[in-house]
Amino acid sequence: MKETVLPDAPDAKSPAGADIRFIMDGTTGNMIHSTVPPGQINRATVHRSVSEFWYVLEGEGEIWRRDEREERVTSLAPGVSIDIPVGTAFQYRCTGEVPLTFICITMPPWPGDQEASHVDGAWASTV
Repeated sequence: MKETVLPDAPDAKSPAGADIRFIMDGTTGNMIHSTVPPGQINRATVHRSVSEFWYVLEGEGEIWRRDEREERVTSLAPGVSIDIPVGTAFQYRCTGEVPLTFICITMPPWPGDQEASHVDGAWASTV
């Protein structure tokens, strides 16, 4: 059994450009806390082997997702959850006055930054 406390400062940057804090890791997945400052548009990304679940804690934003069947933009606000299945291109941005913060769970565990590739997205990246 594990327990953790949210770190005060970011541990790293995600491949897309968000500040991330590592919360939990295990044999079936990882959990991070992600922060995107107001006005930031992250790099469009696709993962090779990892799927994600997100739960928005604070702020406002949008996420663009595209797979082989559909493409959509979803509004992000507190209480909203989204999924990013493996192989789905995605890009997100903070559109509000306060940072966009969310919990992200990766399945299986994140194998390292070689997992992510950058692709063309819906918006011009600011990072």
